[in-house]
Amino acid sequence: MPSRTVHVFVALADNEHQGIIPVPARLGNGLDPAHNLYWGAAAGVKTFFARSADWAVVSCGQRPKPEVLERCLFKHRSADVYLVADAYRGDEIRQAILDFFDAASGASPESITLASASPAVTLSARGDSNLVAYVGHDGLMDFQLPLIPHKKNETHRDAIILACASRQYFAEPLRASGANPLLWTTGLMAPEAYTLKAALDGWIAGETSEQIHERAAAAYDKYQKCGLRGARRLFVTGW
Repeated sequence: MPSRTVHVFVALADNEHQGIIPVPARLGNGLDPAHNLYWGAAAGVKTFFARSADWAVVSCGQRPKPEVLERCLFKHRSADVYLVADAYRGDEIRQAILDFFDAASGASPESITLASASPAVTLSARGDSNLVAYVGHDGLMDFQLPLIPHKKNETHRDAIILACASRQYFAEPLRASGANPLLWTTGLMAPEAYTLKAALDGWIAGETSEQIHERAAAAYDKYQKCGLRGARRLFVTGW
C-alpha cells in the first residue's frame, strides 16, 4: 500500500502585501521564512512539526518553484504518512491559493523521490496527495482568482483550510475542485500549526470528521484560550 501524503501550502504572513492585521515586523516579513509567523515562529508549520514528538524531519531547504522559499518534508513516526509543506513568499499569496486549489482538483501531480530512504521512497504530492491544506491569510478577501481549477478525476481528496472565514470565501472554488472540506472556518482565526497538527492526528487515526472537528477545536482553545464552545463554532466540517 503506498504511503499517504499531506501537502500543505503556507502563505507566509506579510504586513506589506497582505490585508492582515499587522503583526510584529520580524513575524510579518513575507520574504523571511525563518522568523515568519506561519512558518519559522514557534507555532509556525515548520517549527511546530519539527518539534513534535509525532513527526520526524526528513529534509528542509528545497525550492521546488520560484514562489516557494522553502520546502520541508516530514514523516510520521508511527504511520506511513508524509507531510510536504511549502512556504510561499508573502507577496505570492495569490499563487499559493491557486496552487492549493489546483492540487485540491487533482491537477499538477508531483512525484518526490526520497533517495535517502532505504529502499528509496517515491511520494505523490500536489494533485496526487490524499489531503491538501492551506494555511495563511484569507487572500480571497482581497482578490479574486484568475481561474478556478475544476475536478480532474474521481479520486477522493480531503482539504483543510486554516484562514479567516474560509468557508465563506473558499466554498465556490473548493466545490469546483471536488475536494471534501474536512476542516474550515466560520470567522476570524489564527492559522497556526497546532490546529493542523490536531486535525491530522485524527485523520491519520481514521477518525470521523466530527471527531477531527472536536480535536481541532480543543487544540485551538488550548492555545488561544477562547473557550471550547467558541472554538467549536469557529471550525466546521463538511458542506
